[in-house]
Amino acid sequence: MARTIRPETPHTGWCARDHRCGVTEHRAPPVIADHLGARAIVTRVRAGDVEYAEITARIPLARHDALARRQVGLTLHLLRRLFAAVAAVRPETLPTAPARPALDRRTAA
Repeated sequence: MARTIRPETPHTGWCARDHRCGVTEHRAPPVIADHLGARAIVTRVRAGDVEYAEITARIPLARHDALARRQVGLTLHLLRRLFAAVAAVRPETLPTAPARPALDRRTAA
């Protein structure tokens, strides 16, 4: 059986330095925010030479379908505003060309 040898990626000053760090990425301990029954988890990640924030959110929705749809729409609107605010702080982190949909992207060779 052949073994794949990969160069070790050095840990960063902020990474968890445990099982959360993989061969090709480093992860910080997650930061958790709980409020009004909702929860958001933000994790700083470095993959190769790119750093990003990974955000997972759990937001309770209304039982009535029409209201739940409005809540989902508002959530997307507010996420777009969040992305714009973050981009305003560090505009060099965003691509200059508009991104193509994920299904249209070519795989790296």
